[in-house]
Amino acid sequence: MRRQQVAAAAGAARWRGDGGGGAATAWWWVAAVVLGHLVSSARAGLLESNPGLAYNFYQKSCPKVDSIVRSVTWAQVAANPALPARLLRLHFHDCFVKGCDASILLDNAQSEKKAGPNLSVGGYEVIDAIKTQLEQACPGVVSCADIVALAARDAVSYQFQSSLWQVETGRRDGNVSLASNTGALPSPFAGFNGLLQSFAARGLNLTDLIALSGAHTIGVASCSSVTPRLYNGNATNVDPLLDSAYAKTLMNSCPSSSASGTVNLDGRTAVKFDSSYYTNVLNKQGTLASDAALTQNAAAAQMVQDLTNPFKFYAAFSMSMKKMGRVEVLTGTNGQIRKQCNQVNSS
Repeated sequence: MRRQQVAAAAGAARWRGDGGGGAATAWWWVAAVVLGHLVSSARAGLLESNPGLAYNFYQKSCPKVDSIVRSVTWAQVAANPALPARLLRLHFHDCFVKGCDASILLDNAQSEKKAGPNLSVGGYEVIDAIKTQLEQACPGVVSCADIVALAARDAVSYQFQSSLWQVETGRRDGNVSLASNTGALPSPFAGFNGLLQSFAARGLNLTDLIALSGAHTIGVASCSSVTPRLYNGNATNVDPLLDSAYAKTLMNSCPSSSASGTVNLDGRTAVKFDSSYYTNVLNKQGTLASDAALTQNAAAAQMVQDLTNPFKFYAAFSMSMKKMGRVEVLTGTNGQIRKQCNQVNSS
């Protein structure tokens, strides 16, 4: 516990600075991209050892990989604004279970895809569409794991029309996918210590926990993930960490403990990737119990306050996405390059 407190304090000091929120203007956006890329590159060797990934890994073997992934992803996001959240969640859920190896895409009988936490994960059709085009352009070269990482970045970046973070490539695809391994995924009901431990098990720290939680600025949650904060059986019983007015908003979408609908994770700007999530959390308007948990530790709460500033949020998110993308990756001759993302190569 003492180590967690020391790490938390160190992480808070790293991000402490002038507060300030507000919408991300074009100036903020350009500055955030530049700083995020520079800081990410400069600190890469300090954060952890490089696992064998590289920028422009496919420069010679598939030079159009970035443009193909971006073109397919942006076209689909333009038609379906729910896709950025889905593809970002797909990437998270892949990396948190046996690393970023596209194991979540496999369709075997007991695959990760069949586990409860993954039943609401989507975006598979985008990955398949990208894979189809890449197999035509450069057969057997680009891994499904890299496609997942690139598509998540490009889907979120669509609103900016510019890449929010850099993606290292060179991952290879795993051969094992088991629903029983999904216990590694953070729970929407987790308290602060549980979240910190879940991230630490993946080599991620407090800074990463706070920055990556910002993904909840887009997307939806099932009512079953929210109603324990609203009801005890048939009786109303609102979580004291939840704003009473916002609780009523949630109840309108989830009118009983057995409601089967969904609610927006960000009640202010549901389809806009911005820093409003952190303002929500500070105002006790985080949708999930795990969102509210971020204010139950002093160092974490300070980081939440800092990341209400969009400039700091984009920079922090960029760094932590790069770090998460390195979790337990397969490189070199490990794993394989799948011909179809939903099944292991037969030979």
